[in-house]
Amino acid sequence: MTPPDALRSASPAATRRIGERIGRLLRAGDVVLLSGELGAGKTMLAQGIGKGMGVTDPIKSSSFVIMNEYAGATLRLFHADLYRLEDPEQVAELALEELAERGVLVVEWPERAFEEMPPEHLLVRLAYGDTPTVRTVKLEPHGDRYAELARALGQTRGRRTP
Repeated sequence: MTPPDALRSASPAATRRIGERIGRLLRAGDVVLLSGELGAGKTMLAQGIGKGMGVTDPIKSSSFVIMNEYAGATLRLFHADLYRLEDPEQVAELALEELAERGVLVVEWPERAFEEMPPEHLLVRLAYGDTPTVRTVKLEPHGDRYAELARALGQTRGRRTP
């Protein structure tokens, strides 16, 4: 059952569509953190965000690269995947807040170095639903800008994306 304050995605394509909606609303300096178990849909959501921003290159989570940069229609997308991070201090070297100022920052597995994440952000928690393809997508805004984003995305009780 979908929690009352979460979006429901019925398929991988629907998860990408939620990401597209997010991507169309982002502006320079925005930070989106994607959290969830392995296989919960973080990369699919990141792909959708990129598509919503006009990124045409394929967005993927690389095994050996922590940060990838993509050109969008008007902004750059900085996509970090911290899954294979061995030391949280490595994240400090990435200068994430400076990157966010130059475009949009999307981080998968932020819990690997949460203390290094910008304090204001949109945390998106993905979780397995009641069938193998269903996911719940919960938006947790941290800061006024991100509360505005969550409202614009229409996070309402039990809203479903087919």
